[in-house]
Amino acid sequence: MNRLPAPFLFLVLMVISCQGLLAADLDALPEFLRSDPFGAIVAPDRGAANLSSSLYGTQHRIMLTGCRGGYVSFQLVVKLPSPSDYTVDVAIPDRTNKVQIDLFREWFHFTDSDRRYYPDALIPVHGTYSSHLPEPDNRIRQQTAQAFWVDVYIAPDTRPGILSGRAQLKAGAKITILPIQLTVLASIIPGEDVVTIDHNSYGSSWLAQQFATSYQHNPDHWFESEQFFRLIHAYHRLFYEHRGIFHQLGYGHSGKVAPEFAPLLEGSGRAKHITSWSLYDRHYGPLFDGMAFSASRRGSRPIPFVYLPINPEWPASYEFWGEAGYEAEFVNVVSQIERHFREKGWTHTNFEVFFNHKKRYKGFPWDGDEVRFPEDLKYFLEYGRLLKKALPADTPVRFVFRADVSWDMEQQFKMLEGVVQLWCASGGILSFYKDAPKMLRKRGDVIWYYGGPPRVTDSSAAITELPLRAWLWGVNGFVHWLTVSPGEDPWFHFNGGQTALVYSVERFGLNEPIPSIRLKIQRDCLQDLVLLDSFKGDKSLDALRAGAARKYNDSTPDDWWNPRPALADLPSDRWLGSAIDDATKHTRQALRDPGASGWYNVHQYALSLQAEAK
Repeated sequence: MNRLPAPFLFLVLMVISCQGLLAADLDALPEFLRSDPFGAIVAPDRGAANLSSSLYGTQHRIMLTGCRGGYVSFQLVVKLPSPSDYTVDVAIPDRTNKVQIDLFREWFHFTDSDRRYYPDALIPVHGTYSSHLPEPDNRIRQQTAQAFWVDVYIAPDTRPGILSGRAQLKAGAKITILPIQLTVLASIIPGEDVVTIDHNSYGSSWLAQQFATSYQHNPDHWFESEQFFRLIHAYHRLFYEHRGIFHQLGYGHSGKVAPEFAPLLEGSGRAKHITSWSLYDRHYGPLFDGMAFSASRRGSRPIPFVYLPINPEWPASYEFWGEAGYEAEFVNVVSQIERHFREKGWTHTNFEVFFNHKKRYKGFPWDGDEVRFPEDLKYFLEYGRLLKKALPADTPVRFVFRADVSWDMEQQFKMLEGVVQLWCASGGILSFYKDAPKMLRKRGDVIWYYGGPPRVTDSSAAITELPLRAWLWGVNGFVHWLTVSPGEDPWFHFNGGQTALVYSVERFGLNEPIPSIRLKIQRDCLQDLVLLDSFKGDKSLDALRAGAARKYNDSTPDDWWNPRPALADLPSDRWLGSAIDDATKHTRQALRDPGASGWYNVHQYALSLQAEAK
């Protein structure tokens, strides 16, 4: 037997090794580890790089576990050493079609702030996707990796057990296969969330800007076209499918209401009345009866909350404020609204009377939003009286008075008791008042807090802090103040996404919005929260919250509150921004940034409790 010389053998092994490194590859990553277009984990997620192999079992098999009635998510990354065509395919065969695969190509956004690429927008593709690297439309020179988001939906009536599937990459003559094993647990994720996540927006003019091609085909009548209303309903469906709700405020700071957000009025004084519900009913009818969601996996149901067009200038003209004419106009029209809703059977939605104006915009001489001066509260009391006069005492229609509060919320909780039923509070200032959520909920009020989405340059799990805080605090929900504004050019010059969780994609031939990675992670977080909350029959809610906080960032529930500061006893007009910053520094210091692994640990905690419950 002839032996190869040692130096020659070394060279052969080096060549084989390099060929392996340069070969096409397919890798699976957990949902919290985002890849860049060159195959590396993005910088904000690298602290959790130890999770990179967490999906794999023996024989390099992707191991997935999920409860029924929800999603299991992971990512696939195609890696090619040189420009090449490729095909990726994902399947988990199920004869009953109860387990379904949704595949999305991740778009790599270039962020001007740090001149790096981050994936976020998710472009829906078929289960088998063929393309070329570098991806022609993403325009990234020397791109060697393309990431895909995989959602595995498990219907509530899926039979528990184990299913097998595979992810496959074909590039040139090479085929790479990753086996998949899905374990379907017996537990069913409850359909009703324990935390309401609201995605807010303002008006509808932005739709014409983001769907400019559609708008330009019919500019004179687009805002009353079926295409326009289908688009609005598509936004509602997208957020609903991700366990959220969607708000559109239909009026501006001067009180002007867009036509599709209100019925048509005529007359003045006692003669003021509604003449047409046409646009309003086309807009809201399918949302109030649930038919807009008839094709949803979550089933049809009416939207739970909506802004009414009521403001100081609608339905009554503010020039008559304080006079009998204003009261007559307000009471007459609101009474007609109540009757119309009642006759339509729209009795499952909370219809919000909400004032969004600020006096600094010079529309009205008082603040309706985030009232700072106590003398402005008299307007709320008066509108509470007018609303009570307009509505039958036994109406089944759910009118709720909403107030967005910050500066003087503690006093407003007292002064507006029985008038305001829905509170949307500044998270920073609410953190001073640990007893407030329990007090408000005990008397039947709803309490949310508000903020904004994290940037894509934050860790992938940053968005989970918002619903987790709501659950730990015992509030009903959280409001993203703006979620549909990704900027002028999110595709190649992204501002980071602090005002967007969805994207418009006419550029890809789709006349509807698409989700983001952050929205998907938020949905999976909400699934885990409702699952955790469902165990409170076996463990105390306090123990469950303590366990989740510990797993998330080694904190306690008390760490999420700030001590009541001295400024809370001062008149709100003496509060300074710097003093508020000082008063909230406790939580900033106490709450360690969990990085990308924070929610992974909470998810594992929820699965461990499910195993114990068996």
